[in-house]
Amino acid sequence: MPQVKIIAKSFMDMVASLTAIKLDKLYNNVFICEAILRSLPPLAKKYVLQLLYIDIPVPATMMEEWVLADGVSKHRVAIDRLIQLRIFSETKDRKKQTCYSLNPTFQKNLQKHVISGGVLPREPMNANNANNAIKLPSLQELETYALQQWECFLLQLINSGQAEKLTGISSSMLKVFQRGLLSQRDRDGPRLTESGFQFLLMDTNAQLWYIIREYILNAEERDVDPADLISFLLELSFHVTGEAYNLNTLTDVQRNTLKDLADLGLVKLQQGRKDSWFIPTKLATNLSVSLADSSVRKEGYVMMETNFRMYAYSTSKLQCEILRLFSRIEYQLPNLIACAITKESLYNAFDNGITSDQIITFLQQNSHPRCASRVPSIPENVTDQIRLWESDLKRIEMTQAHFYDEFPSKDVFEAACDFAREWGGLLWEDSKRMRLVVKSEIHNQMREFLHTQSK
Repeated sequence: MPQVKIIAKSFMDMVASLTAIKLDKLYNNVFICEAILRSLPPLAKKYVLQLLYIDIPVPATMMEEWVLADGVSKHRVAIDRLIQLRIFSETKDRKKQTCYSLNPTFQKNLQKHVISGGVLPREPMNANNANNAIKLPSLQELETYALQQWECFLLQLINSGQAEKLTGISSSMLKVFQRGLLSQRDRDGPRLTESGFQFLLMDTNAQLWYIIREYILNAEERDVDPADLISFLLELSFHVTGEAYNLNTLTDVQRNTLKDLADLGLVKLQQGRKDSWFIPTKLATNLSVSLADSSVRKEGYVMMETNFRMYAYSTSKLQCEILRLFSRIEYQLPNLIACAITKESLYNAFDNGITSDQIITFLQQNSHPRCASRVPSIPENVTDQIRLWESDLKRIEMTQAHFYDEFPSKDVFEAACDFAREWGGLLWEDSKRMRLVVKSEIHNQMREFLHTQSK
């Protein structure tokens, strides 16, 4: 069953795929260098900082001495990542031993940032300016806005098959969805794909990274340089949550990008008397944080019982719709959703491409604190049964085959069986009635073999 490869090509993998010229252009920004440093594995960060003020290549054997015996695999991962991002360059010394040195552009700008910090291309607007009359939302109001925008966006994905057209979503974002989450047929409206159903069960941070990744991959179709887009997104993560920034300080491409990001709740756009501004939310300022180091997960809301009944303490329509993907909703109160996991509800989920492991992971990640403290957080009989119901669908495997009978003699039949067995294509044989079933891929070879036997 196909899986959504959310992390198959992460944000930093896209940075690594840029050409050396574009990477040097990216590394000319001190804030980008810090963002890249933040994204590195812990051991890779250590290596960068240790080599930051060393201007000569460092032998690989010396770096290996910095690592304990049980950290060899992590050392290799760290070195590979640094080379992929062209932060490290690999050279040979006179003795033809491998050495590593820092990218000079990256090194110079990171040194500058460590010593004196950096200045962002724009400063926050003065909220007391009478000409603009800026009224900033509180951090709580901004978080509520971001959550509403994100939930609205996901609800439109879930309900995409019930609407003729997705509303409130820009054409740029619609193309991102159509790359894998939605499918469009001639007469029907857009429909969620298997990847789309799987996407909905993932945590918010993984979903956000998937959308941003696809948005960058789709940049050239909008005549936008992916390197410039990556640079702007990383730069955006250094802005202060809740502060207002003048839109006039941005290029046309950056302003269009912000309109798309506003659909997802990453920024809030506001209009004043003279100027317009944008206010970053936590979703935007966390962009430079690696997926593994993302902000702490929200408190869980799902309580699973051994009788397959589930109670979700939530007022969110989105969370109700996500639970509906694999369970039967029985009733809904203002702050409580009562549902049950049944064989039929799971079969429907499996048909949509959702796997048992994804459902179990979702339940574990969203367990109510009282359940999360238990080990295991989800009753074992529930997780075992979910996996068993999925395995029920895999008991029969369809294989294209050909059936042979009416062999002229026992010797020819046995020779045919041996031939099919040698080719790895024998599926079934009946010695008494001299009947045989072989895989379709060896049908032509079997016909030629039987033709030679008949002569």
